[in-house]
Amino acid sequence: MDAFTTLTGIAAPLPMANVDTDKIIPARFLKTIARTGLGKSLFANLRYNEDGSENPDFVLNQQPYRRAEVLIAHENFGCGSSREHAPWALLDFGIRCVIAPDFADIFHNNSFKNGILPVRLPREVCDQLMEDAKLGANARITIDLERQVVVRPNGEEIPFEIDPLRRHLLLNGLDDIGQTMQQAPAIDSFEARQRAAQPWLYR
Repeated sequence: MDAFTTLTGIAAPLPMANVDTDKIIPARFLKTIARTGLGKSLFANLRYNEDGSENPDFVLNQQPYRRAEVLIAHENFGCGSSREHAPWALLDFGIRCVIAPDFADIFHNNSFKNGILPVRLPREVCDQLMEDAKLGANARITIDLERQVVVRPNGEEIPFEIDPLRRHLLLNGLDDIGQTMQQAPAIDSFEARQRAAQPWLYR
């Protein structure tokens, strides 16, 4: 998993509440267990018309938001079914951070496990950031995980809270497997002791 330290990028405003996982990645795209290739189907029902053409009114089909790395939304982002494909699709599109007043618990947990930083900020602050984002490519925002601040284009720093363990894992690019592998010496030592004490179990 790629480490998340400081991100400066284009933010896409999505002024919608209760964006469920079926909106993020519709069920018809869940046939794969690969984490790549899902970005083109992100928000498919909103991004594309019935004939497959792009909907020009949807923010991610507009410049400069085609290159967005941050998504700003309203309350209860990621609600609905517990599909890990939702953060996979966001990440494959290029989104590394979602800012919203709050998140559905399962989506919140899955985001951290896949290298996406979900930042909780009050609704009025999210609305300010959306106004910043509407200024386009010249209004990039910065998310500094080490200092735990979001920096607006005008230089204002907005602090946010994050669980210390999750912050550590993101800063070091550690998913569940990576976290376990950090304990490899202790695991190997335990296995060696077990082999010596009960060799018949390993024949």
